Formats: sequence, structure tokens, C-alpha cells
Amino acid sequence: MIGQRESVSGAHFAFTDRWGGVSAAPYEELNLGGAVGDAPDAVRANRELAAGSLGVDPARVVWMNQVHGADAVVVDGPWGDRPVPEVDAIVTARRGLALAVLTADCVPVLLADPVAGIVAAAHAGRPGLVAGVVPAAVRAMTELGADPARIVARTGPAVCGRCYEVPEAMRAEVAAVEPAAHAETSWGTPAVDVGAGVHAQLERLGVCDREQAPVCTLESGDHFSYRRDRTTGRLAGYVWLD
Repeated sequence: MIGQRESVSGAHFAFTDRWGGVSAAPYEELNLGGAVGDAPDAVRANRELAAGSLGVDPARVVWMNQVHGADAVVVDGPWGDRPVPEVDAIVTARRGLALAVLTADCVPVLLADPVAGIVAAAHAGRPGLVAGVVPAAVRAMTELGADPARIVARTGPAVCGRCYEVPEAMRAEVAAVEPAAHAETSWGTPAVDVGAGVHAQLERLGVCDREQAPVCTLESGDHFSYRRDRTTGRLAGYVWLD
């Protein structure tokens, strides 16, 4: 259920795998995405199961309506009856409030400045990398008082540069914005390494404490992959402060 979990100075980071939930095929088992065609009751049950395994109140988890953009918003509580906004990064200074990001090949980015008490979650796919969602998230954190030198960054399971094949023109377009994302597949064709691009951006922003999950979602049967299966579930990354 929770494929990876870590705590650093009161900041908590967690990434799910696909197991331990109630969804039926092709979303089996722990699909946490509410807009992929799965039964809403199953998604709700899965979100409760995942939150419970983390010791988090499922009613205190903030989700996004992700659109592959670069907008970041500051939140101080769940959306409640309000529409979930179309954003790809959320930031909070509210302790005990968990921020969540959904992925199935894109890079889930979790950020925390435990000293300032500020965390962020961002959804960085290829378009978001180019648009600058990660710098937007860090900028929103610093505006609240975070220091990039103190920010702890963890990125979760995502498709790797050896597997993310793209047309040459697309690779050139991405590399023009972020050269570190220029990659080649294991079979010798043009590719994009979004994770490498994200970490290059974080490094330039002054974020030194960074780790990237070694899991490639396309290669791992324990994780959802849109590029591999098309109709499938979504993983989640969670970040929160005590």
C-alpha cells in the first residue's frame, strides 16, 4: 500500500504503490484517482485506507484537479463544498494538513521546510516541467517564509528516461527549456527524463536535500503506468507536518 515512507524533522513523505485497495480491474487495487473511470465508492474507500495506513485523517487531505500546468495555490484546509481548483501545486503552512498529488508516470514532487513549517506537493509531467510548476511551488513556499536551503525534496515513482520515448522534436522542445531532461531510451530513440529535469530545477533553486525514488512506473508491475496500460489507476504522494 505505502511503497515508500520517510520522516525528516517532523516532515513526513509517503508514496503509494498499487496494492491493498478495493478497486476492480483495470484499476486494481489501490486506485486513488477520482477522474479515471473507477467507481467513486472504491476511490473513497481507497483514500480512507491509504490515509489510515499513514495515520492521517482522510478528511484532512487536500487533493488537486491536476491539468499539467504551473499554477500553485496556498491552502489552509480541505476544499469542502468548494470546487477543487485546476492547479498542479499546493502549499500549506498548516500543520497536520496532508497535501496529495496523483500520478501514473508523471513525477510526484513533495517538498518541506520543517523549520518554517511549510510543505508543498506538485505534479510534474513533461508539460509541467516545461511550464515551471516546480519553481512555482518553491516560490510559493518562500513567499510564506521557507528557505530553499532548508527544503527537503522527495520525488516518487515515475517513468524513467530510459522508457519515456518521445518524438525528436518534442525532446528538443523540452531540452531547450531544461537540458537535463534530454535522454535516450534503452533501445536508442529520443526520450525525456522528467525526473532528472525536476532535480536540475530544484538544484538551481538552491534545494540541496533531494532524493529520487528508483522505481520506474512503466517497468514496475507494482505501480500504475498510463503509458503502459492507458486505462489504469493513480498513485499518490503525500506530505505533511506534525
